[in-house]
Amino acid sequence: MNKKQKKMLHRILVVLAIFFILLVVEHSGGLDMVPWWGQFLIYVIPYLIIGYDVIRKAAINISHGQVFDENFLMMVATFAAFAMGEYSEAMAVMLFYQIGELFQSYAVGKSRQSIADMMSIAPEYANIEVDGVLEEVDPEDVAVDSIIVVKPGERIPLDGTVIDGCSFLDTSALTGESVPRRVRVDDDVISGCVNQDGTLKIRVTKVYEDSTVAKILELVENASSKKARLENFITRFAKYYTPVVTIGAALLAILPPLILGGGWSNWISRACIFLIVSCPCALVISVPLGFFGGIGASSRIGVLVKGSNYLEAIAGMDTLLMDKTGTLTKGSFAVTHVLPVLGSEATLLELAAYGEAFSNHPIAQSIRQAYGKDVILSRVGNATEEAGHGVSVDFDGHQVLVGNEKLMDAHQIAFTPCQEAGTICYVACDGSYQGAVVIADELKAEAAKAIASMKQVGVRKTVMLTGDNEDTAQAVAAAVGVDEVHAKLLPGDKVDLVEGYLASASGKVGFVGDGINDAPVLMRADVGIAMGSLGSDAAIEAADIVIMDDDLAKISKVIAIAKKTLRIVKENIVFAIGVKVLVLILGALGLANMWLAVFADVGVAVLAILNSMRALKTK
Repeated sequence: MNKKQKKMLHRILVVLAIFFILLVVEHSGGLDMVPWWGQFLIYVIPYLIIGYDVIRKAAINISHGQVFDENFLMMVATFAAFAMGEYSEAMAVMLFYQIGELFQSYAVGKSRQSIADMMSIAPEYANIEVDGVLEEVDPEDVAVDSIIVVKPGERIPLDGTVIDGCSFLDTSALTGESVPRRVRVDDDVISGCVNQDGTLKIRVTKVYEDSTVAKILELVENASSKKARLENFITRFAKYYTPVVTIGAALLAILPPLILGGGWSNWISRACIFLIVSCPCALVISVPLGFFGGIGASSRIGVLVKGSNYLEAIAGMDTLLMDKTGTLTKGSFAVTHVLPVLGSEATLLELAAYGEAFSNHPIAQSIRQAYGKDVILSRVGNATEEAGHGVSVDFDGHQVLVGNEKLMDAHQIAFTPCQEAGTICYVACDGSYQGAVVIADELKAEAAKAIASMKQVGVRKTVMLTGDNEDTAQAVAAAVGVDEVHAKLLPGDKVDLVEGYLASASGKVGFVGDGINDAPVLMRADVGIAMGSLGSDAAIEAADIVIMDDDLAKISKVIAIAKKTLRIVKENIVFAIGVKVLVLILGALGLANMWLAVFADVGVAVLAILNSMRALKTK
């Protein structure tokens, strides 16, 4: 508990003790000889101790034009109870309302804690070496290309590249995974991880405001601003509901005595009960608390959900499109076959390596790695990338083409299609076909199980999208168990396909990609999910849900969390509205007393809050 909650608890305990003492004294006849004004003072003092802040908030809100809220309802109802001489009931209503408020505050704090734990990834300082001495500086003051030193036990303050040392990094705060990650010289590291056992020197590659930790903290802070439809419904409902029931209570207190004659005290009492029951705090608190619990449960497994609207969307997702490379496969390419038509394998590999000399794509890197020699960039000129097709370069005075079938067709080069499974890079030199290089990407071990678990939580259709050839795509699809395959796609084709599924799917359409090449698709889908995106600005910006490592199985876990969260929220709405409507009717008919009204308000709120906290416990 924080200081404010402890202070409230002390107030509640003091007033609760006074309340029970007064209850015993009252029922034993000890107050019979005390005049009405004496009894009023005896009860109003503990009433003010426990309820002064409610009265103050109501007064402030009224002065700002915000009349109809729970503070106003509690103030009017208890004032009316005092006016009718129902002193113990007035004190009890305020006391138990404050008990409900304390419980609510504690529950919200618990829900926030799982997300607040992620906030602890924020670095407090960075070590910079000045004249042989380490100096602690604010991470925001560190420039790109500065060298920082991270000692064992310290949190990495900024994204960068290791230039000296090796160590294990604890990434659990970001990914939810407990297995440390080994880093050495030339490895990229991200802010927010904890250095475990070795001192690291790191060259900073991003300023703090662009770092991974800053982006994540911004997401966490803004998550509550994007509300689900159910949350917006409750906000709108409370906006109209509270004034309506307040006017209804006033009419209930005034019209029957005027029409039927007399009985003012009885009808005012019914109106007070009506007011207490009408307080919408059970809905206003438990619904967002349920969504917040779902977001918190997701963050604990290393998944960032940008808002409750996306949690609601993924719960209704029945079609999931996914990129192949980096999602279903590891994205670690290796040359498996070199198939020359003219010349030797070494010559074909050399042409392919120089053709891909300027590319950072994993396929290009695997070809250069298979070549095994340094690529001398001075031998290459006029490098041109043909989007979705491949590259064209001048190499030692010859025009070299490296790419897919579409590149060969575009340059009218006769070639023999390769039937090997994998990504095929066709190579041509001076308009003559030289052969093909086959690059294979290893499937993720958990991919098939992850697809099966998605089906279990309600995803009806899984679709794989890839730029690879049909044979490779079908082989991967068969291995992992996806329902549909679309191969030989350009980046723009993926957007068109998503548009088609959006128009035809009965539920929400999701897309899973690496967030770098697939940003337009991630943004267009109902739910964009970025995989393995630590350090990827494009993923964090474009996706609605960010899986902090590349564990495909976490998609089904988030769907399960989202479905449970929505179920809890709907239970709260039905339960709270049902009980309130019932007691409102009983109160209007004179069949409910103040104690039943207190249960319908505070009791229902406490039960709804307890139910909402179950969202945090989702496994």
